[in-house]
Amino acid sequence: QGVLLTGLGTFAMVQEEFKGEEVYVVRRPVFQLQIESLCLRELMFPTVVIPGDVTIKPLDYKWLSRATRLPMRVVEGCVRETILLYSFQLRNRQRLAFTFKDIGVLSCKDDVLCMRFYYDCVTGLETKATRIALLHT
Repeated sequence: QGVLLTGLGTFAMVQEEFKGEEVYVVRRPVFQLQIESLCLRELMFPTVVIPGDVTIKPLDYKWLSRATRLPMRVVEGCVRETILLYSFQLRNRQRLAFTFKDIGVLSCKDDVLCMRFYYDCVTGLETKATRIALLHT
């Protein structure tokens, strides 16, 4: 499953097979960046490909509205403006971190923009092969 944040990127959970002494099928989080290329012209970022069999859905503004008790138009506006602000900061060489509660941090260090997932996020998805999932995330 995956969630699209229009103008920023897609979070998804993918399954991958890793071969060592044994074969492990590992679930791990990924983030596919989709910020306007003008913002990223001097930045490097890892290329992440989300497999075609992963279902991607847009962010559920209705659920967020109920969870925050704010009108849906306010929630949509806040998300849209936050993404625009972050893109503007990247374009103007302000390298601020963008924190996603319980997921991780999108940060830029030495002109490399990447998503660093929290330990608990990775281990919450994978219980059998957490070390392999952590190494490959």
